Amino acid sequence: MRLMSAQLAARYGYGLSPQFDPPAGAAGWIDVLGAADPGLAFPGPDREAAIDAMTAFLEAIRLERRNNNAATRRARRNASRASLRFVFDGVRTALIRAAHVPAPLHDRLTEFWQDHFTVEVTPVRLRAWVPLMTANAIRPHVAGRFADMLKAVVTHPAMLLYLDQATAVGPNSPVGQRTGRGLNENLAREVLELHTLGVDGPYTQEDVRQLAELFTGLHADHSGFRFRPNMAEPGYETVLGVRYGAGPRARFSDIEAVLDDLARHPATALHIARKLAVHFISDQPDPRLIADLAHSFRDSDGDLGVVTAVLIDHPLGQDSFGAKAKRPMDYILSGVRALAPPADRLTALSNTDLRNLFDRPMQAMGQTYRRAPGPDGWPEATEAWITPQGLAARIGWAMAAPVAFRRDLPDPREFVTTALGPLASEATKLAARAAETRWEGIGLVLSAPEFNRR
Repeated sequence: MRLMSAQLAARYGYGLSPQFDPPAGAAGWIDVLGAADPGLAFPGPDREAAIDAMTAFLEAIRLERRNNNAATRRARRNASRASLRFVFDGVRTALIRAAHVPAPLHDRLTEFWQDHFTVEVTPVRLRAWVPLMTANAIRPHVAGRFADMLKAVVTHPAMLLYLDQATAVGPNSPVGQRTGRGLNENLAREVLELHTLGVDGPYTQEDVRQLAELFTGLHADHSGFRFRPNMAEPGYETVLGVRYGAGPRARFSDIEAVLDDLARHPATALHIARKLAVHFISDQPDPRLIADLAHSFRDSDGDLGVVTAVLIDHPLGQDSFGAKAKRPMDYILSGVRALAPPADRLTALSNTDLRNLFDRPMQAMGQTYRRAPGPDGWPEATEAWITPQGLAARIGWAMAAPVAFRRDLPDPREFVTTALGPLASEATKLAARAAETRWEGIGLVLSAPEFNRR
């Protein structure tokens, strides 16, 4: 196996697998990008079941408020616990895809964009919506147009509920006049600052307010997204010098138009280019790489397949391997890929198993599943993840995971080759050969510095 093939597998997938040969060079990964998403062979969340779960939870809350007693409190707790199914199903699917998709580029890209459009599952009302947003608003567009992804995410119930847009009302709208409710600028600010132009982008506070007025009418409840003109601020709004609206009735098409314009803005191209380079290549990427990515974004009208292909094939993106530390989730998924447990074993993992093998270890490493500290997602800096406490947690997981995921452990001398290939250092090979037990040898390989880097 060529060194570059192993490096690309760690950078754009979850590393090497004993089951699959990695794509050959950058061209192989670009072919994967242009092909059908292989992860769809493993089903995602069930929309109807999610809506039923959210409806049941909201009904339980309503009954508890009407008649607060032991029975209604118990029913509300049961409905809350039932909604956790969608979180754990998401974890289970991520583990299966990491282990059994031949080249999980779509999964890596989905995780990048999920972090870019951060929402969290802590509020019970979002537990079912967040996996649906990832599956239906993000994943289908990772090799498509950024504008399409932006519109799908901004109008998704998960985002509208997370940033409190669902309760925002135009002060002069019929609903605003009747209820006295008003604007919420959260979504408008995050769209400009985080999702499109960037924190240093060419917008003002007035642009934030005008966009917030334009966004009124975006509404979501337990059944999904709706545009409600009677909640929308009447008249026109001006965002970045462009006028939207002004008809007798608010139109959803005006919101689509402003999102299209923001997606095409040169500042958005630069912001997205920088984020891609920082995430996949280096905390301090070469400015020429960022410039070339931004150029491809602008020239392709935000075609993420084109931009990602430029990233994969760019010479400046191939000479800094090991500059990035794997985040805890990436590290665990890389370990599961290297161990390659059977799909039926992963499917059979209980929620308690997933807490012990995934959620709690990941939290000890410094990351909580779908619970980023803020709308700006998780930090990229290597020093955020390579800490004494985080490394201790990684070593602890590496020593416990082999016997938890595999009944028939491979010989560590073979495992070091299937897990790392030409990336394995002589020290790691020696440790694998010298280990007294199989689980210890495999744990040492999973703990190796080169396994924690990409």
